Amino acid sequence: MTADLAQLQAVERRHRLEIAALCDDYLRERTAKTETERLRDRARANLEQHRTAVFPQYEVAINNYLQRFNAGFRLTQVTPVNTRGGSAVSYSVLINTVAVPLAAGNTPGPSFRNTLSAGDRNALALALFFASLDRDPRRTQKIVVIDDPISSLDEHRSLVTIQEMRRLGAAVDQVIVLSHSKSFLCALWQGADAATHVAIKLDRDGAGSTLAPWDVNQDAITEHDRRYRLVLDYLGTHNAAEERSVASALRPILEASIRVAYPDVFPPGSLLGPFIGMCQQRLGTPQEILSAADTSELRDLLDYANLFHHDTNPAWQTVTINDSELTHFSQRVVAFTRRR
Repeated sequence: MTADLAQLQAVERRHRLEIAALCDDYLRERTAKTETERLRDRARANLEQHRTAVFPQYEVAINNYLQRFNAGFRLTQVTPVNTRGGSAVSYSVLINTVAVPLAAGNTPGPSFRNTLSAGDRNALALALFFASLDRDPRRTQKIVVIDDPISSLDEHRSLVTIQEMRRLGAAVDQVIVLSHSKSFLCALWQGADAATHVAIKLDRDGAGSTLAPWDVNQDAITEHDRRYRLVLDYLGTHNAAEERSVASALRPILEASIRVAYPDVFPPGSLLGPFIGMCQQRLGTPQEILSAADTSELRDLLDYANLFHHDTNPAWQTVTINDSELTHFSQRVVAFTRRR
């Protein structure tokens, strides 16, 4: 009877208005929980199906870009991982047929952190970035900003990076490239359509900085180009203010010309004097470099150019310059560099 009484009292309490409302809320929450679990299981199945289809495609795409970037490694064992923080990915870096795991765990050994250089990590980041853009259905509407993609460790893959950026420029709405490497930006600019490309530089302005137009073509000119243009302009205008600069440019112009024409016997760091001596020794032999006339001409030109070079004449800055003589030797230097 005591047990029956307790049961009846519990039923009575259950049907009180305040308790009945709580029970109804509980039942609704339990039904909602069941539905949420069903949706979760369906979403998990869809996610698993998506990852099974997408991850291998990403692995192939990233490895294709790594191959283009001349990277010495590939990705392998790309697999999805469920963590407390959400869905993630695990992979290994394949170096010389050895799979290096993403994390070494608690045991010392090779891992992603201690195996790849900064340049290799940069290449992997670019490969993932480009592979992701390739799969973006709204790629044509994107404005892509790439910040300093090239460092000193990436110089051997700078051309490939430039080629990929040019392809990207045609596939997205706009590409903005920021870099400290002037040579990289100049190379990227070459062949660009001036109507659709703009070059801007960051100039110091007092305590701050400001954006200003950048004449890329001017910065792309080499020192040899500048010297050659200086001599040609002097021959055309005879600007007296440029006489000493023109005279000082003659020897570097000769050195650059010989280095391009005879790189095997005149490598960087060589001097024209010993080179002329080598030419004289090889006259009339199968290893002849310059003819007797060209060797003699180069000797004469060097004798004049050395008057205005600090290595051969300590007083080069005070040598008297005769316009007629300078014009004569400048013409001969230009003619010598154009000989066939």
